[in-house]
Amino acid sequence: MNAPAAIRATGIVVALASEAATIAPRKVIPGRLTPLADNAFLWLSGMGPAAARRAAEALADSGVSALAVFGVAGALTVQLGNGALFCPQRVLDEEGHAYTADPAWLERLQRLLGNAGVPLHARGTLLSVASPLLTPVAKSAAHQRCAALAVDMESAAVAAVAMERRLPFVVLRAIVDEVSDGIPDALNGSVDAWGRPRMTRLIAALCRHPTLVNELPRLYSRMQHATRALRAAAEAAGPHLGLQR
Repeated sequence: MNAPAAIRATGIVVALASEAATIAPRKVIPGRLTPLADNAFLWLSGMGPAAARRAAEALADSGVSALAVFGVAGALTVQLGNGALFCPQRVLDEEGHAYTADPAWLERLQRLLGNAGVPLHARGTLLSVASPLLTPVAKSAAHQRCAALAVDMESAAVAAVAMERRLPFVVLRAIVDEVSDGIPDALNGSVDAWGRPRMTRLIAALCRHPTLVNELPRLYSRMQHATRALRAAAEAAGPHLGLQR
């Protein structure tokens, strides 16, 4: 399915199934173009820059006129707590390449969320990395290195495609883990590329490290709070996430 060339269509990249559920009215199949309302389109990519780049290229090839990244991120500073919404002015990758979000789109998104009473932090930099930052030490070091406020794994890859295709882009993220939160590596390895539990690995990890069971309520609560914020943002901004059409 291609987006009609005469209509400004938004292509939205999400990495996780739980993120997709906050904006899509139906079940989303990974790796396929999913129509949303009003000629917006979603692509569930899976985690990481390579997957995000493939998704952005597929959306651009389908004829969308703008690219967005939507989902959760980790905080690199106490300025952003769990559930805070962040729409960065700039995205930075680990090689130092910087990408600027479309200012008019960013302003409109901020206005729409503000009018709906949904707080949004719309200043600062987001860092994109190839591997997750799982400890407070790693997060603090990343903040000291590049002064970014939050971190994800997909936005720079999508921004690079947007620059290559001369398309506007924005990023809208909800904070899931705070800067002081650690994520046990064994639990991080117990989900698939789309953030869905791998039950065999999860059970094995809990058998090897029984105390990890104490981490599950905290991680669940963090994700629930973040996805509620994403759902509120999607309802306030609409399927095009505020793109002026």
